Amino acid sequence: MAFRQALQLAACGLAGGSAAVLFSAVAVGKPRGGGDADTRATEPPAWTGARAGRGVWDTNWDRREPLSLINLKKRNVESGEDELTSRLDHYKAKATRHIFLIRHSQYHVDGSLEKDRTLTPLGREQAELTGLRLASLGLKFNKIVHSSMTRAVETTDIISKHLPGVSRVSTDLLREGAPIEPDPPVSHWKPEAVQYYEDGARIEAAFRNYIHRADARQEEDSYEIFICHANVIRYIVCRALQFPPEGWLRLSLNNGSITHLVIRPNGRVALRTLGDTGFMPPDKITRS
Repeated sequence: MAFRQALQLAACGLAGGSAAVLFSAVAVGKPRGGGDADTRATEPPAWTGARAGRGVWDTNWDRREPLSLINLKKRNVESGEDELTSRLDHYKAKATRHIFLIRHSQYHVDGSLEKDRTLTPLGREQAELTGLRLASLGLKFNKIVHSSMTRAVETTDIISKHLPGVSRVSTDLLREGAPIEPDPPVSHWKPEAVQYYEDGARIEAAFRNYIHRADARQEEDSYEIFICHANVIRYIVCRALQFPPEGWLRLSLNNGSITHLVIRPNGRVALRTLGDTGFMPPDKITRS
């Protein structure tokens, strides 16, 4: 009973790492193998909001639905609907967020240390092409947030040259990792369960921190770039679209690719592009 209550509390809006750790623990504990252990739970995962049925959009997925931010129990009934409408307007988002998720360019995968996994010559060319493509869109980008891993930092360095004046911020939250055990499983990649437990909490925290509707104080549409890694981007896409996050490994992303998510003021999310590299010559496209 205590465990079920903890899940319910987490689904109702616990933010940050503590709730994410709980979700990851649930994911790691999902049984594998044959016999009775292969029986799947009938309830949806906690991160979907613990809703009863599949295919139902959770309007409060980012915990920013205006009505959920008002304590209706404390509302003065005599004030009527006018006050409620006024208070709702105070919390309503007005702007649309355009989120561009960029996968880092090709890098030296055989580097013994993370700092040695630098971009290859081809990877540097890919980053140049991605930077040119972003600049050609003619958008007023607000910021660049990038993973602190070497290959992401170097990709950001090159792309930033094509977007002068755009501020950049480094974060450990967007570092590569194993977000959640994939379903169906794959034979060629099987991290230890503890890696899902640790990385999954961090990547879920990154999603909650960066992927949500605009703040109510934001007046104009924003265009934000996030330069990170394939696993992180694939997980974020699944979560943002409220697809089963266990399916993240079914998506494939090229190096230097552009994924474009749109988050409307009402919380609706659309995927404009997924892993676009149509701006690169065929001989420059890789997925390493």
